[in-house]
Amino acid sequence: MLHILKLDVSGIPQGWINPEEATKHYAEGSISWTLGNPVAMMRGGVSRLSGKQSIIELHSIIATKGSAKIDLFNVTPAITKNKLFRRDRGVCAYCSDHVSEPDAEAEHIVPASKGGAYSWMNLVISCRACNQKKGNRTPEKAGMSLIYAPYTPSLYEDMILKGRNILADQMVFLSANLPKNSRLYKAS
Repeated sequence: MLHILKLDVSGIPQGWINPEEATKHYAEGSISWTLGNPVAMMRGGVSRLSGKQSIIELHSIIATKGSAKIDLFNVTPAITKNKLFRRDRGVCAYCSDHVSEPDAEAEHIVPASKGGAYSWMNLVISCRACNQKKGNRTPEKAGMSLIYAPYTPSLYEDMILKGRNILADQMVFLSANLPKNSRLYKAS
């Protein structure tokens, strides 16, 4: 399904919207600027006066007028197993084996029973064998060390991690704003 990247007027991502929602912004005149190639054409009614059908050409990236609903510097993306898997690029944090998404486990570094939070900084992807070996212990107590450090994705990384079918010009825009130390930087 086609999704349009919606930005605020300053270029901060606000979310993915469907073509119908984008059309509403065009029709309301709330589009400030666009980027990317036209990706769809929406056809409306026929004018009684001119006899011409209304046509709205949708671009892959739109910026809407008004104030931002999302503050770039005060956002913690919601965690899902799919986004965690993509953040960690399908690599077990303990043995570095590549794990298929259905076999990957979201593993608490500090177990929940020991006060570990369900947070980006306390979750990594693990293979089943390493998750069972570690059990209900911290990595130190289990004699296992992390191969990579967890991190909280930026808003731009989160837009990529959501797993939409991202168009090339949308990926170029999002990648240009990734932190230089992002694991997604080389993947994009």
